[in-house]
Amino acid sequence: LSTRFFPGFSRFSLKMSALQRVLANNEVAQQMIESMKSEISGIRQMKIEEWKKQLRQENALLRDSVEKAKAQLIALECASGRPQIPIPGENVEKPTKEPTKVEAQPPSSEMAEKVPSAEKKPKKEKPPPPPKAAPEAPIDVGRLDFRVGKIVEVSRHPDADSLYVEKIDCGEPQPRTVVSGLVRFVPLEEMQNRMVVLLCNLKPAKMRGVTSEAMVMCASSPDKVEILAPPEGAAPGDLVHCQGFERQPDAQLNPKKKIFETCAPDLLTNANLVACYRNTPLEVPGKGPICAQTLRNVNVK
Repeated sequence: LSTRFFPGFSRFSLKMSALQRVLANNEVAQQMIESMKSEISGIRQMKIEEWKKQLRQENALLRDSVEKAKAQLIALECASGRPQIPIPGENVEKPTKEPTKVEAQPPSSEMAEKVPSAEKKPKKEKPPPPPKAAPEAPIDVGRLDFRVGKIVEVSRHPDADSLYVEKIDCGEPQPRTVVSGLVRFVPLEEMQNRMVVLLCNLKPAKMRGVTSEAMVMCASSPDKVEILAPPEGAAPGDLVHCQGFERQPDAQLNPKKKIFETCAPDLLTNANLVACYRNTPLEVPGKGPICAQTLRNVNVK
């Protein structure tokens, strides 16, 4: 039939021919890809074998070098008279010079005593854990080291008009140096040989160049200060107690813990002039309470 009568058939034939060419090209391309994959795999395997061969050769060279070095070391040790102990399964050169034989001596009784027995030693017991630190005592007047003292020497501070420098006997081998701001309130002549109450476990502190080792306790109001008086018959070194509060003073008060500052608001004189802590008198057992002269219901500091 002539394409003149079926023009659409001609176009369809052309499209089919083009599709067949595309499919044929695709198949050729797939074959080429598979061929290239096979070649690449072969090349990779060949390279791996080459690398293995190269590594084996290098390892063989290294083993030879190690064996030569060992042989040289053995020869040097043999030449210096050091005996060689052959490893089983290996041929080791015998030393050219045999070591001197030493006859074994029977162990003496002393040496036998020193030889440890074959019995197993008992295991060492673990040391017991250190004891736990005792809990800290409560902060109260029992932590304060109040003692009776006697002023044996007093003078004005060389660099401060408002301060006295006292030497106070508090029952220790040497008197303590104490600096007090009492010039405005107590005449110098009333300070000499006076019995006082000291707080003895404060941390020593310099006051205008003089180290103060304690504090004289006083009843204090805004306009008047009185030195607290120990009871009649009290002696330097007598300890001051407060019933109901166990006396267990710190060796030295830690300023950071502010123990005295915590107790101070509860240290007051009562209506009977007796110095108290939480309304309980401060006293020297068997001798009497600590008192002010005229100041009632004021702070003790």
